[in-house]
Amino acid sequence: MFENKEYPDSVRMWLRRLGRIDSLSPMIRKRFLKECIRQELYALARDVSAQHGLARRANAIILLDRGMSATEVAAALLIDDDTVRRWHGLYQAGGVAELKRNNYEGSECLLSEDQQSDLKAWISKTLPRSSQQIGAYIRANFGIDYQARSGVIALLGRLGMAYRRPCSVPRKLDVAKQTAFIAGYEDLLNHLADDEVVLFGDAVHPSHQARPVACWAPKDVKIALEQTTGRQNLNIHGTIELETGRTVMLEAGDVDANSTIRLLETLEAAYPKKRHIYLFLDNARYHYARTVRDWLHRPECRIKMRFIPTYCPHLNPIERLWGLMHRNITHNRDHKTIRDFANAILGFLRTEVQRKWNAFRDYVSDNFRVIDPEKFRVLN
Repeated sequence: MFENKEYPDSVRMWLRRLGRIDSLSPMIRKRFLKECIRQELYALARDVSAQHGLARRANAIILLDRGMSATEVAAALLIDDDTVRRWHGLYQAGGVAELKRNNYEGSECLLSEDQQSDLKAWISKTLPRSSQQIGAYIRANFGIDYQARSGVIALLGRLGMAYRRPCSVPRKLDVAKQTAFIAGYEDLLNHLADDEVVLFGDAVHPSHQARPVACWAPKDVKIALEQTTGRQNLNIHGTIELETGRTVMLEAGDVDANSTIRLLETLEAAYPKKRHIYLFLDNARYHYARTVRDWLHRPECRIKMRFIPTYCPHLNPIERLWGLMHRNITHNRDHKTIRDFANAILGFLRTEVQRKWNAFRDYVSDNFRVIDPEKFRVLN
């Protein structure tokens, strides 16, 4: 009897590629069905109310009875030929009744109830990073060897486990401040006049470096990215208007009080008809600089600064714009020179964002949420 495991250079694998795998398995002779059984299987295969899997099994047996090989039946039904042979074995062992019974009930777990409880407690305590670790624990503690990774995965699903990536939670989040900020922001929007606008601002410093990310590719092709030194970076100070996707992006030598004032001056020029420009910013020190405060205290100033709670980047939608920028410009993309890189980054932020805002707006939104650290299991 042959094992299901196949090695890339095995005779079985080469025969499978040549379509001759049946030469290694017992021949299934045609016309093995009695006429009454054949008609019953025809009825099952044609019954639209029958379970899909049962209809497929009935089809497979009918095609084998007609003289097709297991490989040919598998190709016709888009399954593997070992499955076809297994279904034939079920029919041989128990007839149509066995075909009907198969796969309607889940397989029995190899672990006892106590062992499952023990495993669940161990996973909850240690949070292992791979199914191999879990399989090794099961083997060492219960003497049971799950040879296939899929078996461990199925067991984890049975136990209510999921593969999760921890999210980053700032250390000093204040739930009350987050709640108050969201309420104040919504109140501002509800009372916003036609000659007022709301903007979100921030600075970003992308490095001239391609960012490798996973992608689909032919499995026999190795892919790579040429890397730059990553020692050159841009300093961009900008804003976005969520209603229209309009951006104002300035390239700065340094992001400081002077670049902040230059950004504020540009905003007043960009929105000449707006009586009030509400600008939400983080708590960077240069936003509180004396020169910035003096500029804002001018009688004719139309900009009203609002500050996002500390340690709350999730309450500034422009942070999501920076992520969108990397996804479109730096992920798996190589820009030969820093100038090419700058043109791509600024072109995207200044032009593409507003032009494709209908596609981007769901990624850069003010769908704010309160993050409560008490609701997370924070790893140490």
